[in-house]
Amino acid sequence: MNKLFSLVLWYSAISLTHATLITDIQGTTFLSPLAGQTVSDVTGVVTAKGDEGFYISGTPSSDVRVSNGLFIFTESTSILDKVAVGDMVSVSGVVTEFASTSDPEESDIKGTEIDDPTVVVQSSGHTVAPIVIGTGNRIPPTQALSALDVGPQGWLSVPNNVSQVDKVNPTLVPADYGMDFWSSLEGQLVTVTSPVSVAFPDSFAEFWVVGDWPVTGLNSRGGLSITLGPDGIPDANPEAVIIGDPLDGTTNPVVSLGVTLSDITGVVQYQFGFYYILPLTAPKVLTTPPDTVPPTNITADITDICIVTFGDYNVDNFSPTDPQLPVVANQIVTHLLTPDIIFLQEIQDNDGPTDDGVVSSNVTLSNLISAIASLSGVTYDFVVIDPVNDEDGGETGGNIRQAYLYRSEKINLVPGSPAGTATEAISVSSSSGVPKLSLNPGRIDPSNAAWVDSRKPLAAEWQTNGGATLFTVNLHLESKDGSSSTQGNARPPVNSPVAKRTSQVELVADFVQSILDIDSDANILVAGDCNEYLETATVFASLTDIMFELDVLTDVPPVERYTYVFDQNSEQLDHAFVSTALSNRETAIQHIHVNNWMANINDRASDHDPTVGKIRLC
Repeated sequence: MNKLFSLVLWYSAISLTHATLITDIQGTTFLSPLAGQTVSDVTGVVTAKGDEGFYISGTPSSDVRVSNGLFIFTESTSILDKVAVGDMVSVSGVVTEFASTSDPEESDIKGTEIDDPTVVVQSSGHTVAPIVIGTGNRIPPTQALSALDVGPQGWLSVPNNVSQVDKVNPTLVPADYGMDFWSSLEGQLVTVTSPVSVAFPDSFAEFWVVGDWPVTGLNSRGGLSITLGPDGIPDANPEAVIIGDPLDGTTNPVVSLGVTLSDITGVVQYQFGFYYILPLTAPKVLTTPPDTVPPTNITADITDICIVTFGDYNVDNFSPTDPQLPVVANQIVTHLLTPDIIFLQEIQDNDGPTDDGVVSSNVTLSNLISAIASLSGVTYDFVVIDPVNDEDGGETGGNIRQAYLYRSEKINLVPGSPAGTATEAISVSSSSGVPKLSLNPGRIDPSNAAWVDSRKPLAAEWQTNGGATLFTVNLHLESKDGSSSTQGNARPPVNSPVAKRTSQVELVADFVQSILDIDSDANILVAGDCNEYLETATVFASLTDIMFELDVLTDVPPVERYTYVFDQNSEQLDHAFVSTALSNRETAIQHIHVNNWMANINDRASDHDPTVGKIRLC
């Protein structure tokens, strides 16, 4: 054999022995099988470049689970300056699993990258065709996020955080699970055709989209509502993906629910708790749906002694000088059509977030009532119990609380019981077989540990001018602060503090049951901001055992049951429940999207949409 030819073969063998394929690094699981190892001669074409590194694409695998894209992390200007999109490069370095938060067990899974790279440019002028998502075998699943979301409610199952992706490191099943699907594309160049925004942008101008592929939970505005899948398990909407900061320094457009955009090409990257597509350049808005919202068709009739209309509205840290005050007043008049009684949440004290010991909210409520009256001629009265200073959570100093507005020409508090204070607990007794409240209004078990740093429910008994009675409970349950990302490491995701919200619902259910024990035909309406989806069935079990949720009762299409938009989901946090007596009579409910159909997030008066309903008392 020719000596020179033998030497060439020897060098080739050495090169093949030490070269590592991108597909070898990515593997078929979330974490790289080569994590922590030094690899050499990883070859690929540069597909995208940012301030902290670049992405390369290598020889694809026939295994759909295995990505052939990879992020090369470097802040070296000498490396970044010599590398250009289209270059064929050879990279050596350390395979690293990087988490973008300091508490990856509770939040992020890890993204695969090469750190401390040595880079050699071999040639230039190459092109890589992006994978078009929604074609071939690259169609996102539409129901589940992870095989680790075990339990009857899938990703909403309780208990939460029973396993972690990084510890189990499951084999990817991209056809079935959304996180697996996006992980199988990690580092790859992809295109989203005909994208539609399913949410407002966040504070970094990042926003969620779906593209030209099958989706479930699609509502009439173009968003994705949380619904039950065909197996009865809550749909996690895994087919949506967040569009991050453009790599070329351009600025993402202002989007809202249902905005259509030009095609987006970018690279898939896991960061900050989610799978992102980092676009090569910012997309353009093609169409924006109109932000005109029709009013409710549920109208109040002052002369009907049996029908009561109600509104429910979290008005978002509402203070007496709130710039949104005239907007909220106008919404109540022109869209809610001044219902007989309004359940309000997040009413602040008379000097708003100033933390000076003031707790009274009479000025806040009077200013709103005056604004409504000037627009409509309807003058409401109000019912409220001021909280103990700084003990009900919410914005510091604001002392948020629930309140009722009511039209006294139609409905009033039943007389005979004193108004309760912030610390007094309401109780129910029998008066000749008729339920009677010890306080009217009153708060439900305010010293119970379930209500620490949280809003206590405001209960009351009402009577129409015709003598029909109604018990109400105005809710604002514990917020979801402290929850983990839906695409995070904890499976099922941490729904914080789900145990506390469950206890709060149980206390409300106990109060309702104490009325029903005396009069099983009592008219009872429980409504407010529950900070929870009905699909998290374990939270509401004690209440739905004895009451009926109005959206379900009245067959509102499941995809139209939303009052809030967060991440990729149109979701219902605000609910109304009625007793059996009311469920057997005429009822109706509508969610009026005066805020979440706005073209710009800054045009919203609140992050919640209000609700209007109707019940028949007799």
